[in-house]
Amino acid sequence: MTTLQRTGRWIGEHLVLALGLLVLVYMFVPIAVVMLMSFNDNSESRNVYAFRGFTWDNWVNACGPDGLCDSVVRSVQIGLLATLLATLLGTLAAFALVRHRFRGRAAMNTIIFLPMASPEIVMGSSLLALFVASGFGGHLGFWTIFIAHVMFCLSFVIVTVKARLTGLDENLEQAAMDLYASELTTFRKVTFPLVFPGVAAAALLSFSLSFDDFIITNLNAGQTVTFPMYVWGVAQRGVPMQVNVIGTVMFLIAMFLVIGNMIATRKRPA
Repeated sequence: MTTLQRTGRWIGEHLVLALGLLVLVYMFVPIAVVMLMSFNDNSESRNVYAFRGFTWDNWVNACGPDGLCDSVVRSVQIGLLATLLATLLGTLAAFALVRHRFRGRAAMNTIIFLPMASPEIVMGSSLLALFVASGFGGHLGFWTIFIAHVMFCLSFVIVTVKARLTGLDENLEQAAMDLYASELTTFRKVTFPLVFPGVAAAALLSFSLSFDDFIITNLNAGQTVTFPMYVWGVAQRGVPMQVNVIGTVMFLIAMFLVIGNMIATRKRPA
């Protein structure tokens, strides 16, 4: 084998790995910048990404700027409530679409994708028009944001849980029933444990979408301020370094959940 052939073979074997590493670097460099800026001693300059020096003050006084922690708590509350309801309704809908045959089922499978495919400005303005037409135009706030978030999270939950249910071997449930397990026992001890990873993934995705959303929230928030809206508002005069602290904390929590799930899955007996 010539040197050129060996070089070509080495490139072919390592090209995918190299491209994967480049993608990871591209994804994580912005996160690394946010984490670095959370220690930035730069409270005076409008150029918030000019590193002036290392400090722990941003972490010690994470709630220093007025309204920051209130907006974070509000986003977490809305995210948890929206995730809970969207996951419950979406899981039930996914079971109905996968396990039952009824008129309009094919159309429902198509309609589910519309909120995911529609631009957020379209969905946000549509929900605003619905609230105004229903007489809630003067009461926009926490609960209208909550309803809006449930609406757009629902499709993601249904699609995620459906994917898990579609790949589920129904013979396992039939085997449990052959061993005299009732339908409730079969669901509790066989079906739900097998579907749970999909439900958990859907819940995490829903919370991330809810916590991160700005366009739909801004159109239906009234005077209520969530964390993305707070960041957008303070960006007019300079983003406080504590915003990077909140971003770092959320990223670390997400990473902890993912790693914890991986460890739990590996320890689970086959």
